[in-house]
Amino acid sequence: MVKRDKAAIWLIMLAATLIFTSTAFAARIKDIAAIGGVRDNQLIGYGIVVGLAGTGDDLTKNLFTTESLVNMMSRQGLYMKDKYSTMKADNVAAVMVTAALPPFAKIGTKIDVVVSSLGSAKSLSGGTLLLTPLRGVDGEVYAVAQGPVTLGGFSARGTGGGVAKNHTTAGNISNGAFVEKELKYDFDQKRTFVVNLQHPDFTTASRMAATINKMVTFAEARQIDSFSVAVRARDSFRGSLSELVYFIESLDVPVDSAAVVMLNEKTGTVVMGDNVRISTVAIAHGNLSIQIREDAKVSQPLPFAPAAPAGGTSPARGPGSTAVAPGGQTVVIPQTIVSATEDKKYLMTVPQGVTIYDVVRALNALGVSPRDLITILQSIKAAGALQADLKII
Repeated sequence: MVKRDKAAIWLIMLAATLIFTSTAFAARIKDIAAIGGVRDNQLIGYGIVVGLAGTGDDLTKNLFTTESLVNMMSRQGLYMKDKYSTMKADNVAAVMVTAALPPFAKIGTKIDVVVSSLGSAKSLSGGTLLLTPLRGVDGEVYAVAQGPVTLGGFSARGTGGGVAKNHTTAGNISNGAFVEKELKYDFDQKRTFVVNLQHPDFTTASRMAATINKMVTFAEARQIDSFSVAVRARDSFRGSLSELVYFIESLDVPVDSAAVVMLNEKTGTVVMGDNVRISTVAIAHGNLSIQIREDAKVSQPLPFAPAAPAGGTSPARGPGSTAVAPGGQTVVIPQTIVSATEDKKYLMTVPQGVTIYDVVRALNALGVSPRDLITILQSIKAAGALQADLKII
């Protein structure tokens, strides 16, 4: 009898575990985490765009553009030092070139670059970027960029105005750079690697480690903290580490997250997470509207009124001033009308919500605007009835 009771209890616990697991949102490890050390690397360079239709930098104001042009011409065999102060070219612009070097990129790989104006150029439309070395944080050249700049917009200006579409002082060059130097990775020589979550969470990290240990028999996973899980290939595994990553990235892991409510008061946007809960609370929210209107009442002189004194001067006109005119006086009296209106709202009970749908349904029953809802949520949080982290952006 005791054994049957223990078996029944075990079955109930197993059923509860299965129900909890099935209701949790599951995602691939590839979509919620990244392999430690495998990332893009930022590159940057300084270059010159030529071929602009009179929309380049003003060489009299942007001396760095002039210096760059002189140095470039000198490298081409033209001595321009004596003509430094007389250069009037307006089809040249100094630019900064940025790119992202993908992990494991090989020599000859093409990557996209972004070209941004550095001086006073009005537009980079129709320009061509000259050969520009792109360096990493270590100062080494990893790629070189060159090619026509694509803006996706235009601008045209005249003496009295102009028209523009999109941003014309920044563009990109698709496949505009070639990788010249590879980053050294000894990835396949290792037997361990670390999986880092995009959003740290102890529960999700623990579930990820448990899933890897359950589904992959030739690897061992160990949770380090809320951010990372260490994976080690067993001695029986004869493949490469890249193959092990392939197996692990395709695994589905139940994802858990903290209850968060994001508020953007500038746009009136309210975003709630799936785990947001609210306790039973009574709410009364009334809007107060105050309207101020300014009117000016004018008093005209009567017929045959006495004329103004000879040689007299009229005082300055303005609110409350008196205008002296031949035949009488015109008096302007300002009037201020203030009215206040307050909506009559009664206490409304918002029942306890056990799901996000219950919370949304209860808040919608209040019939308030999103901006009023932001104030209500802040008040509910202050009362301790909102079981969520309130973040304002």
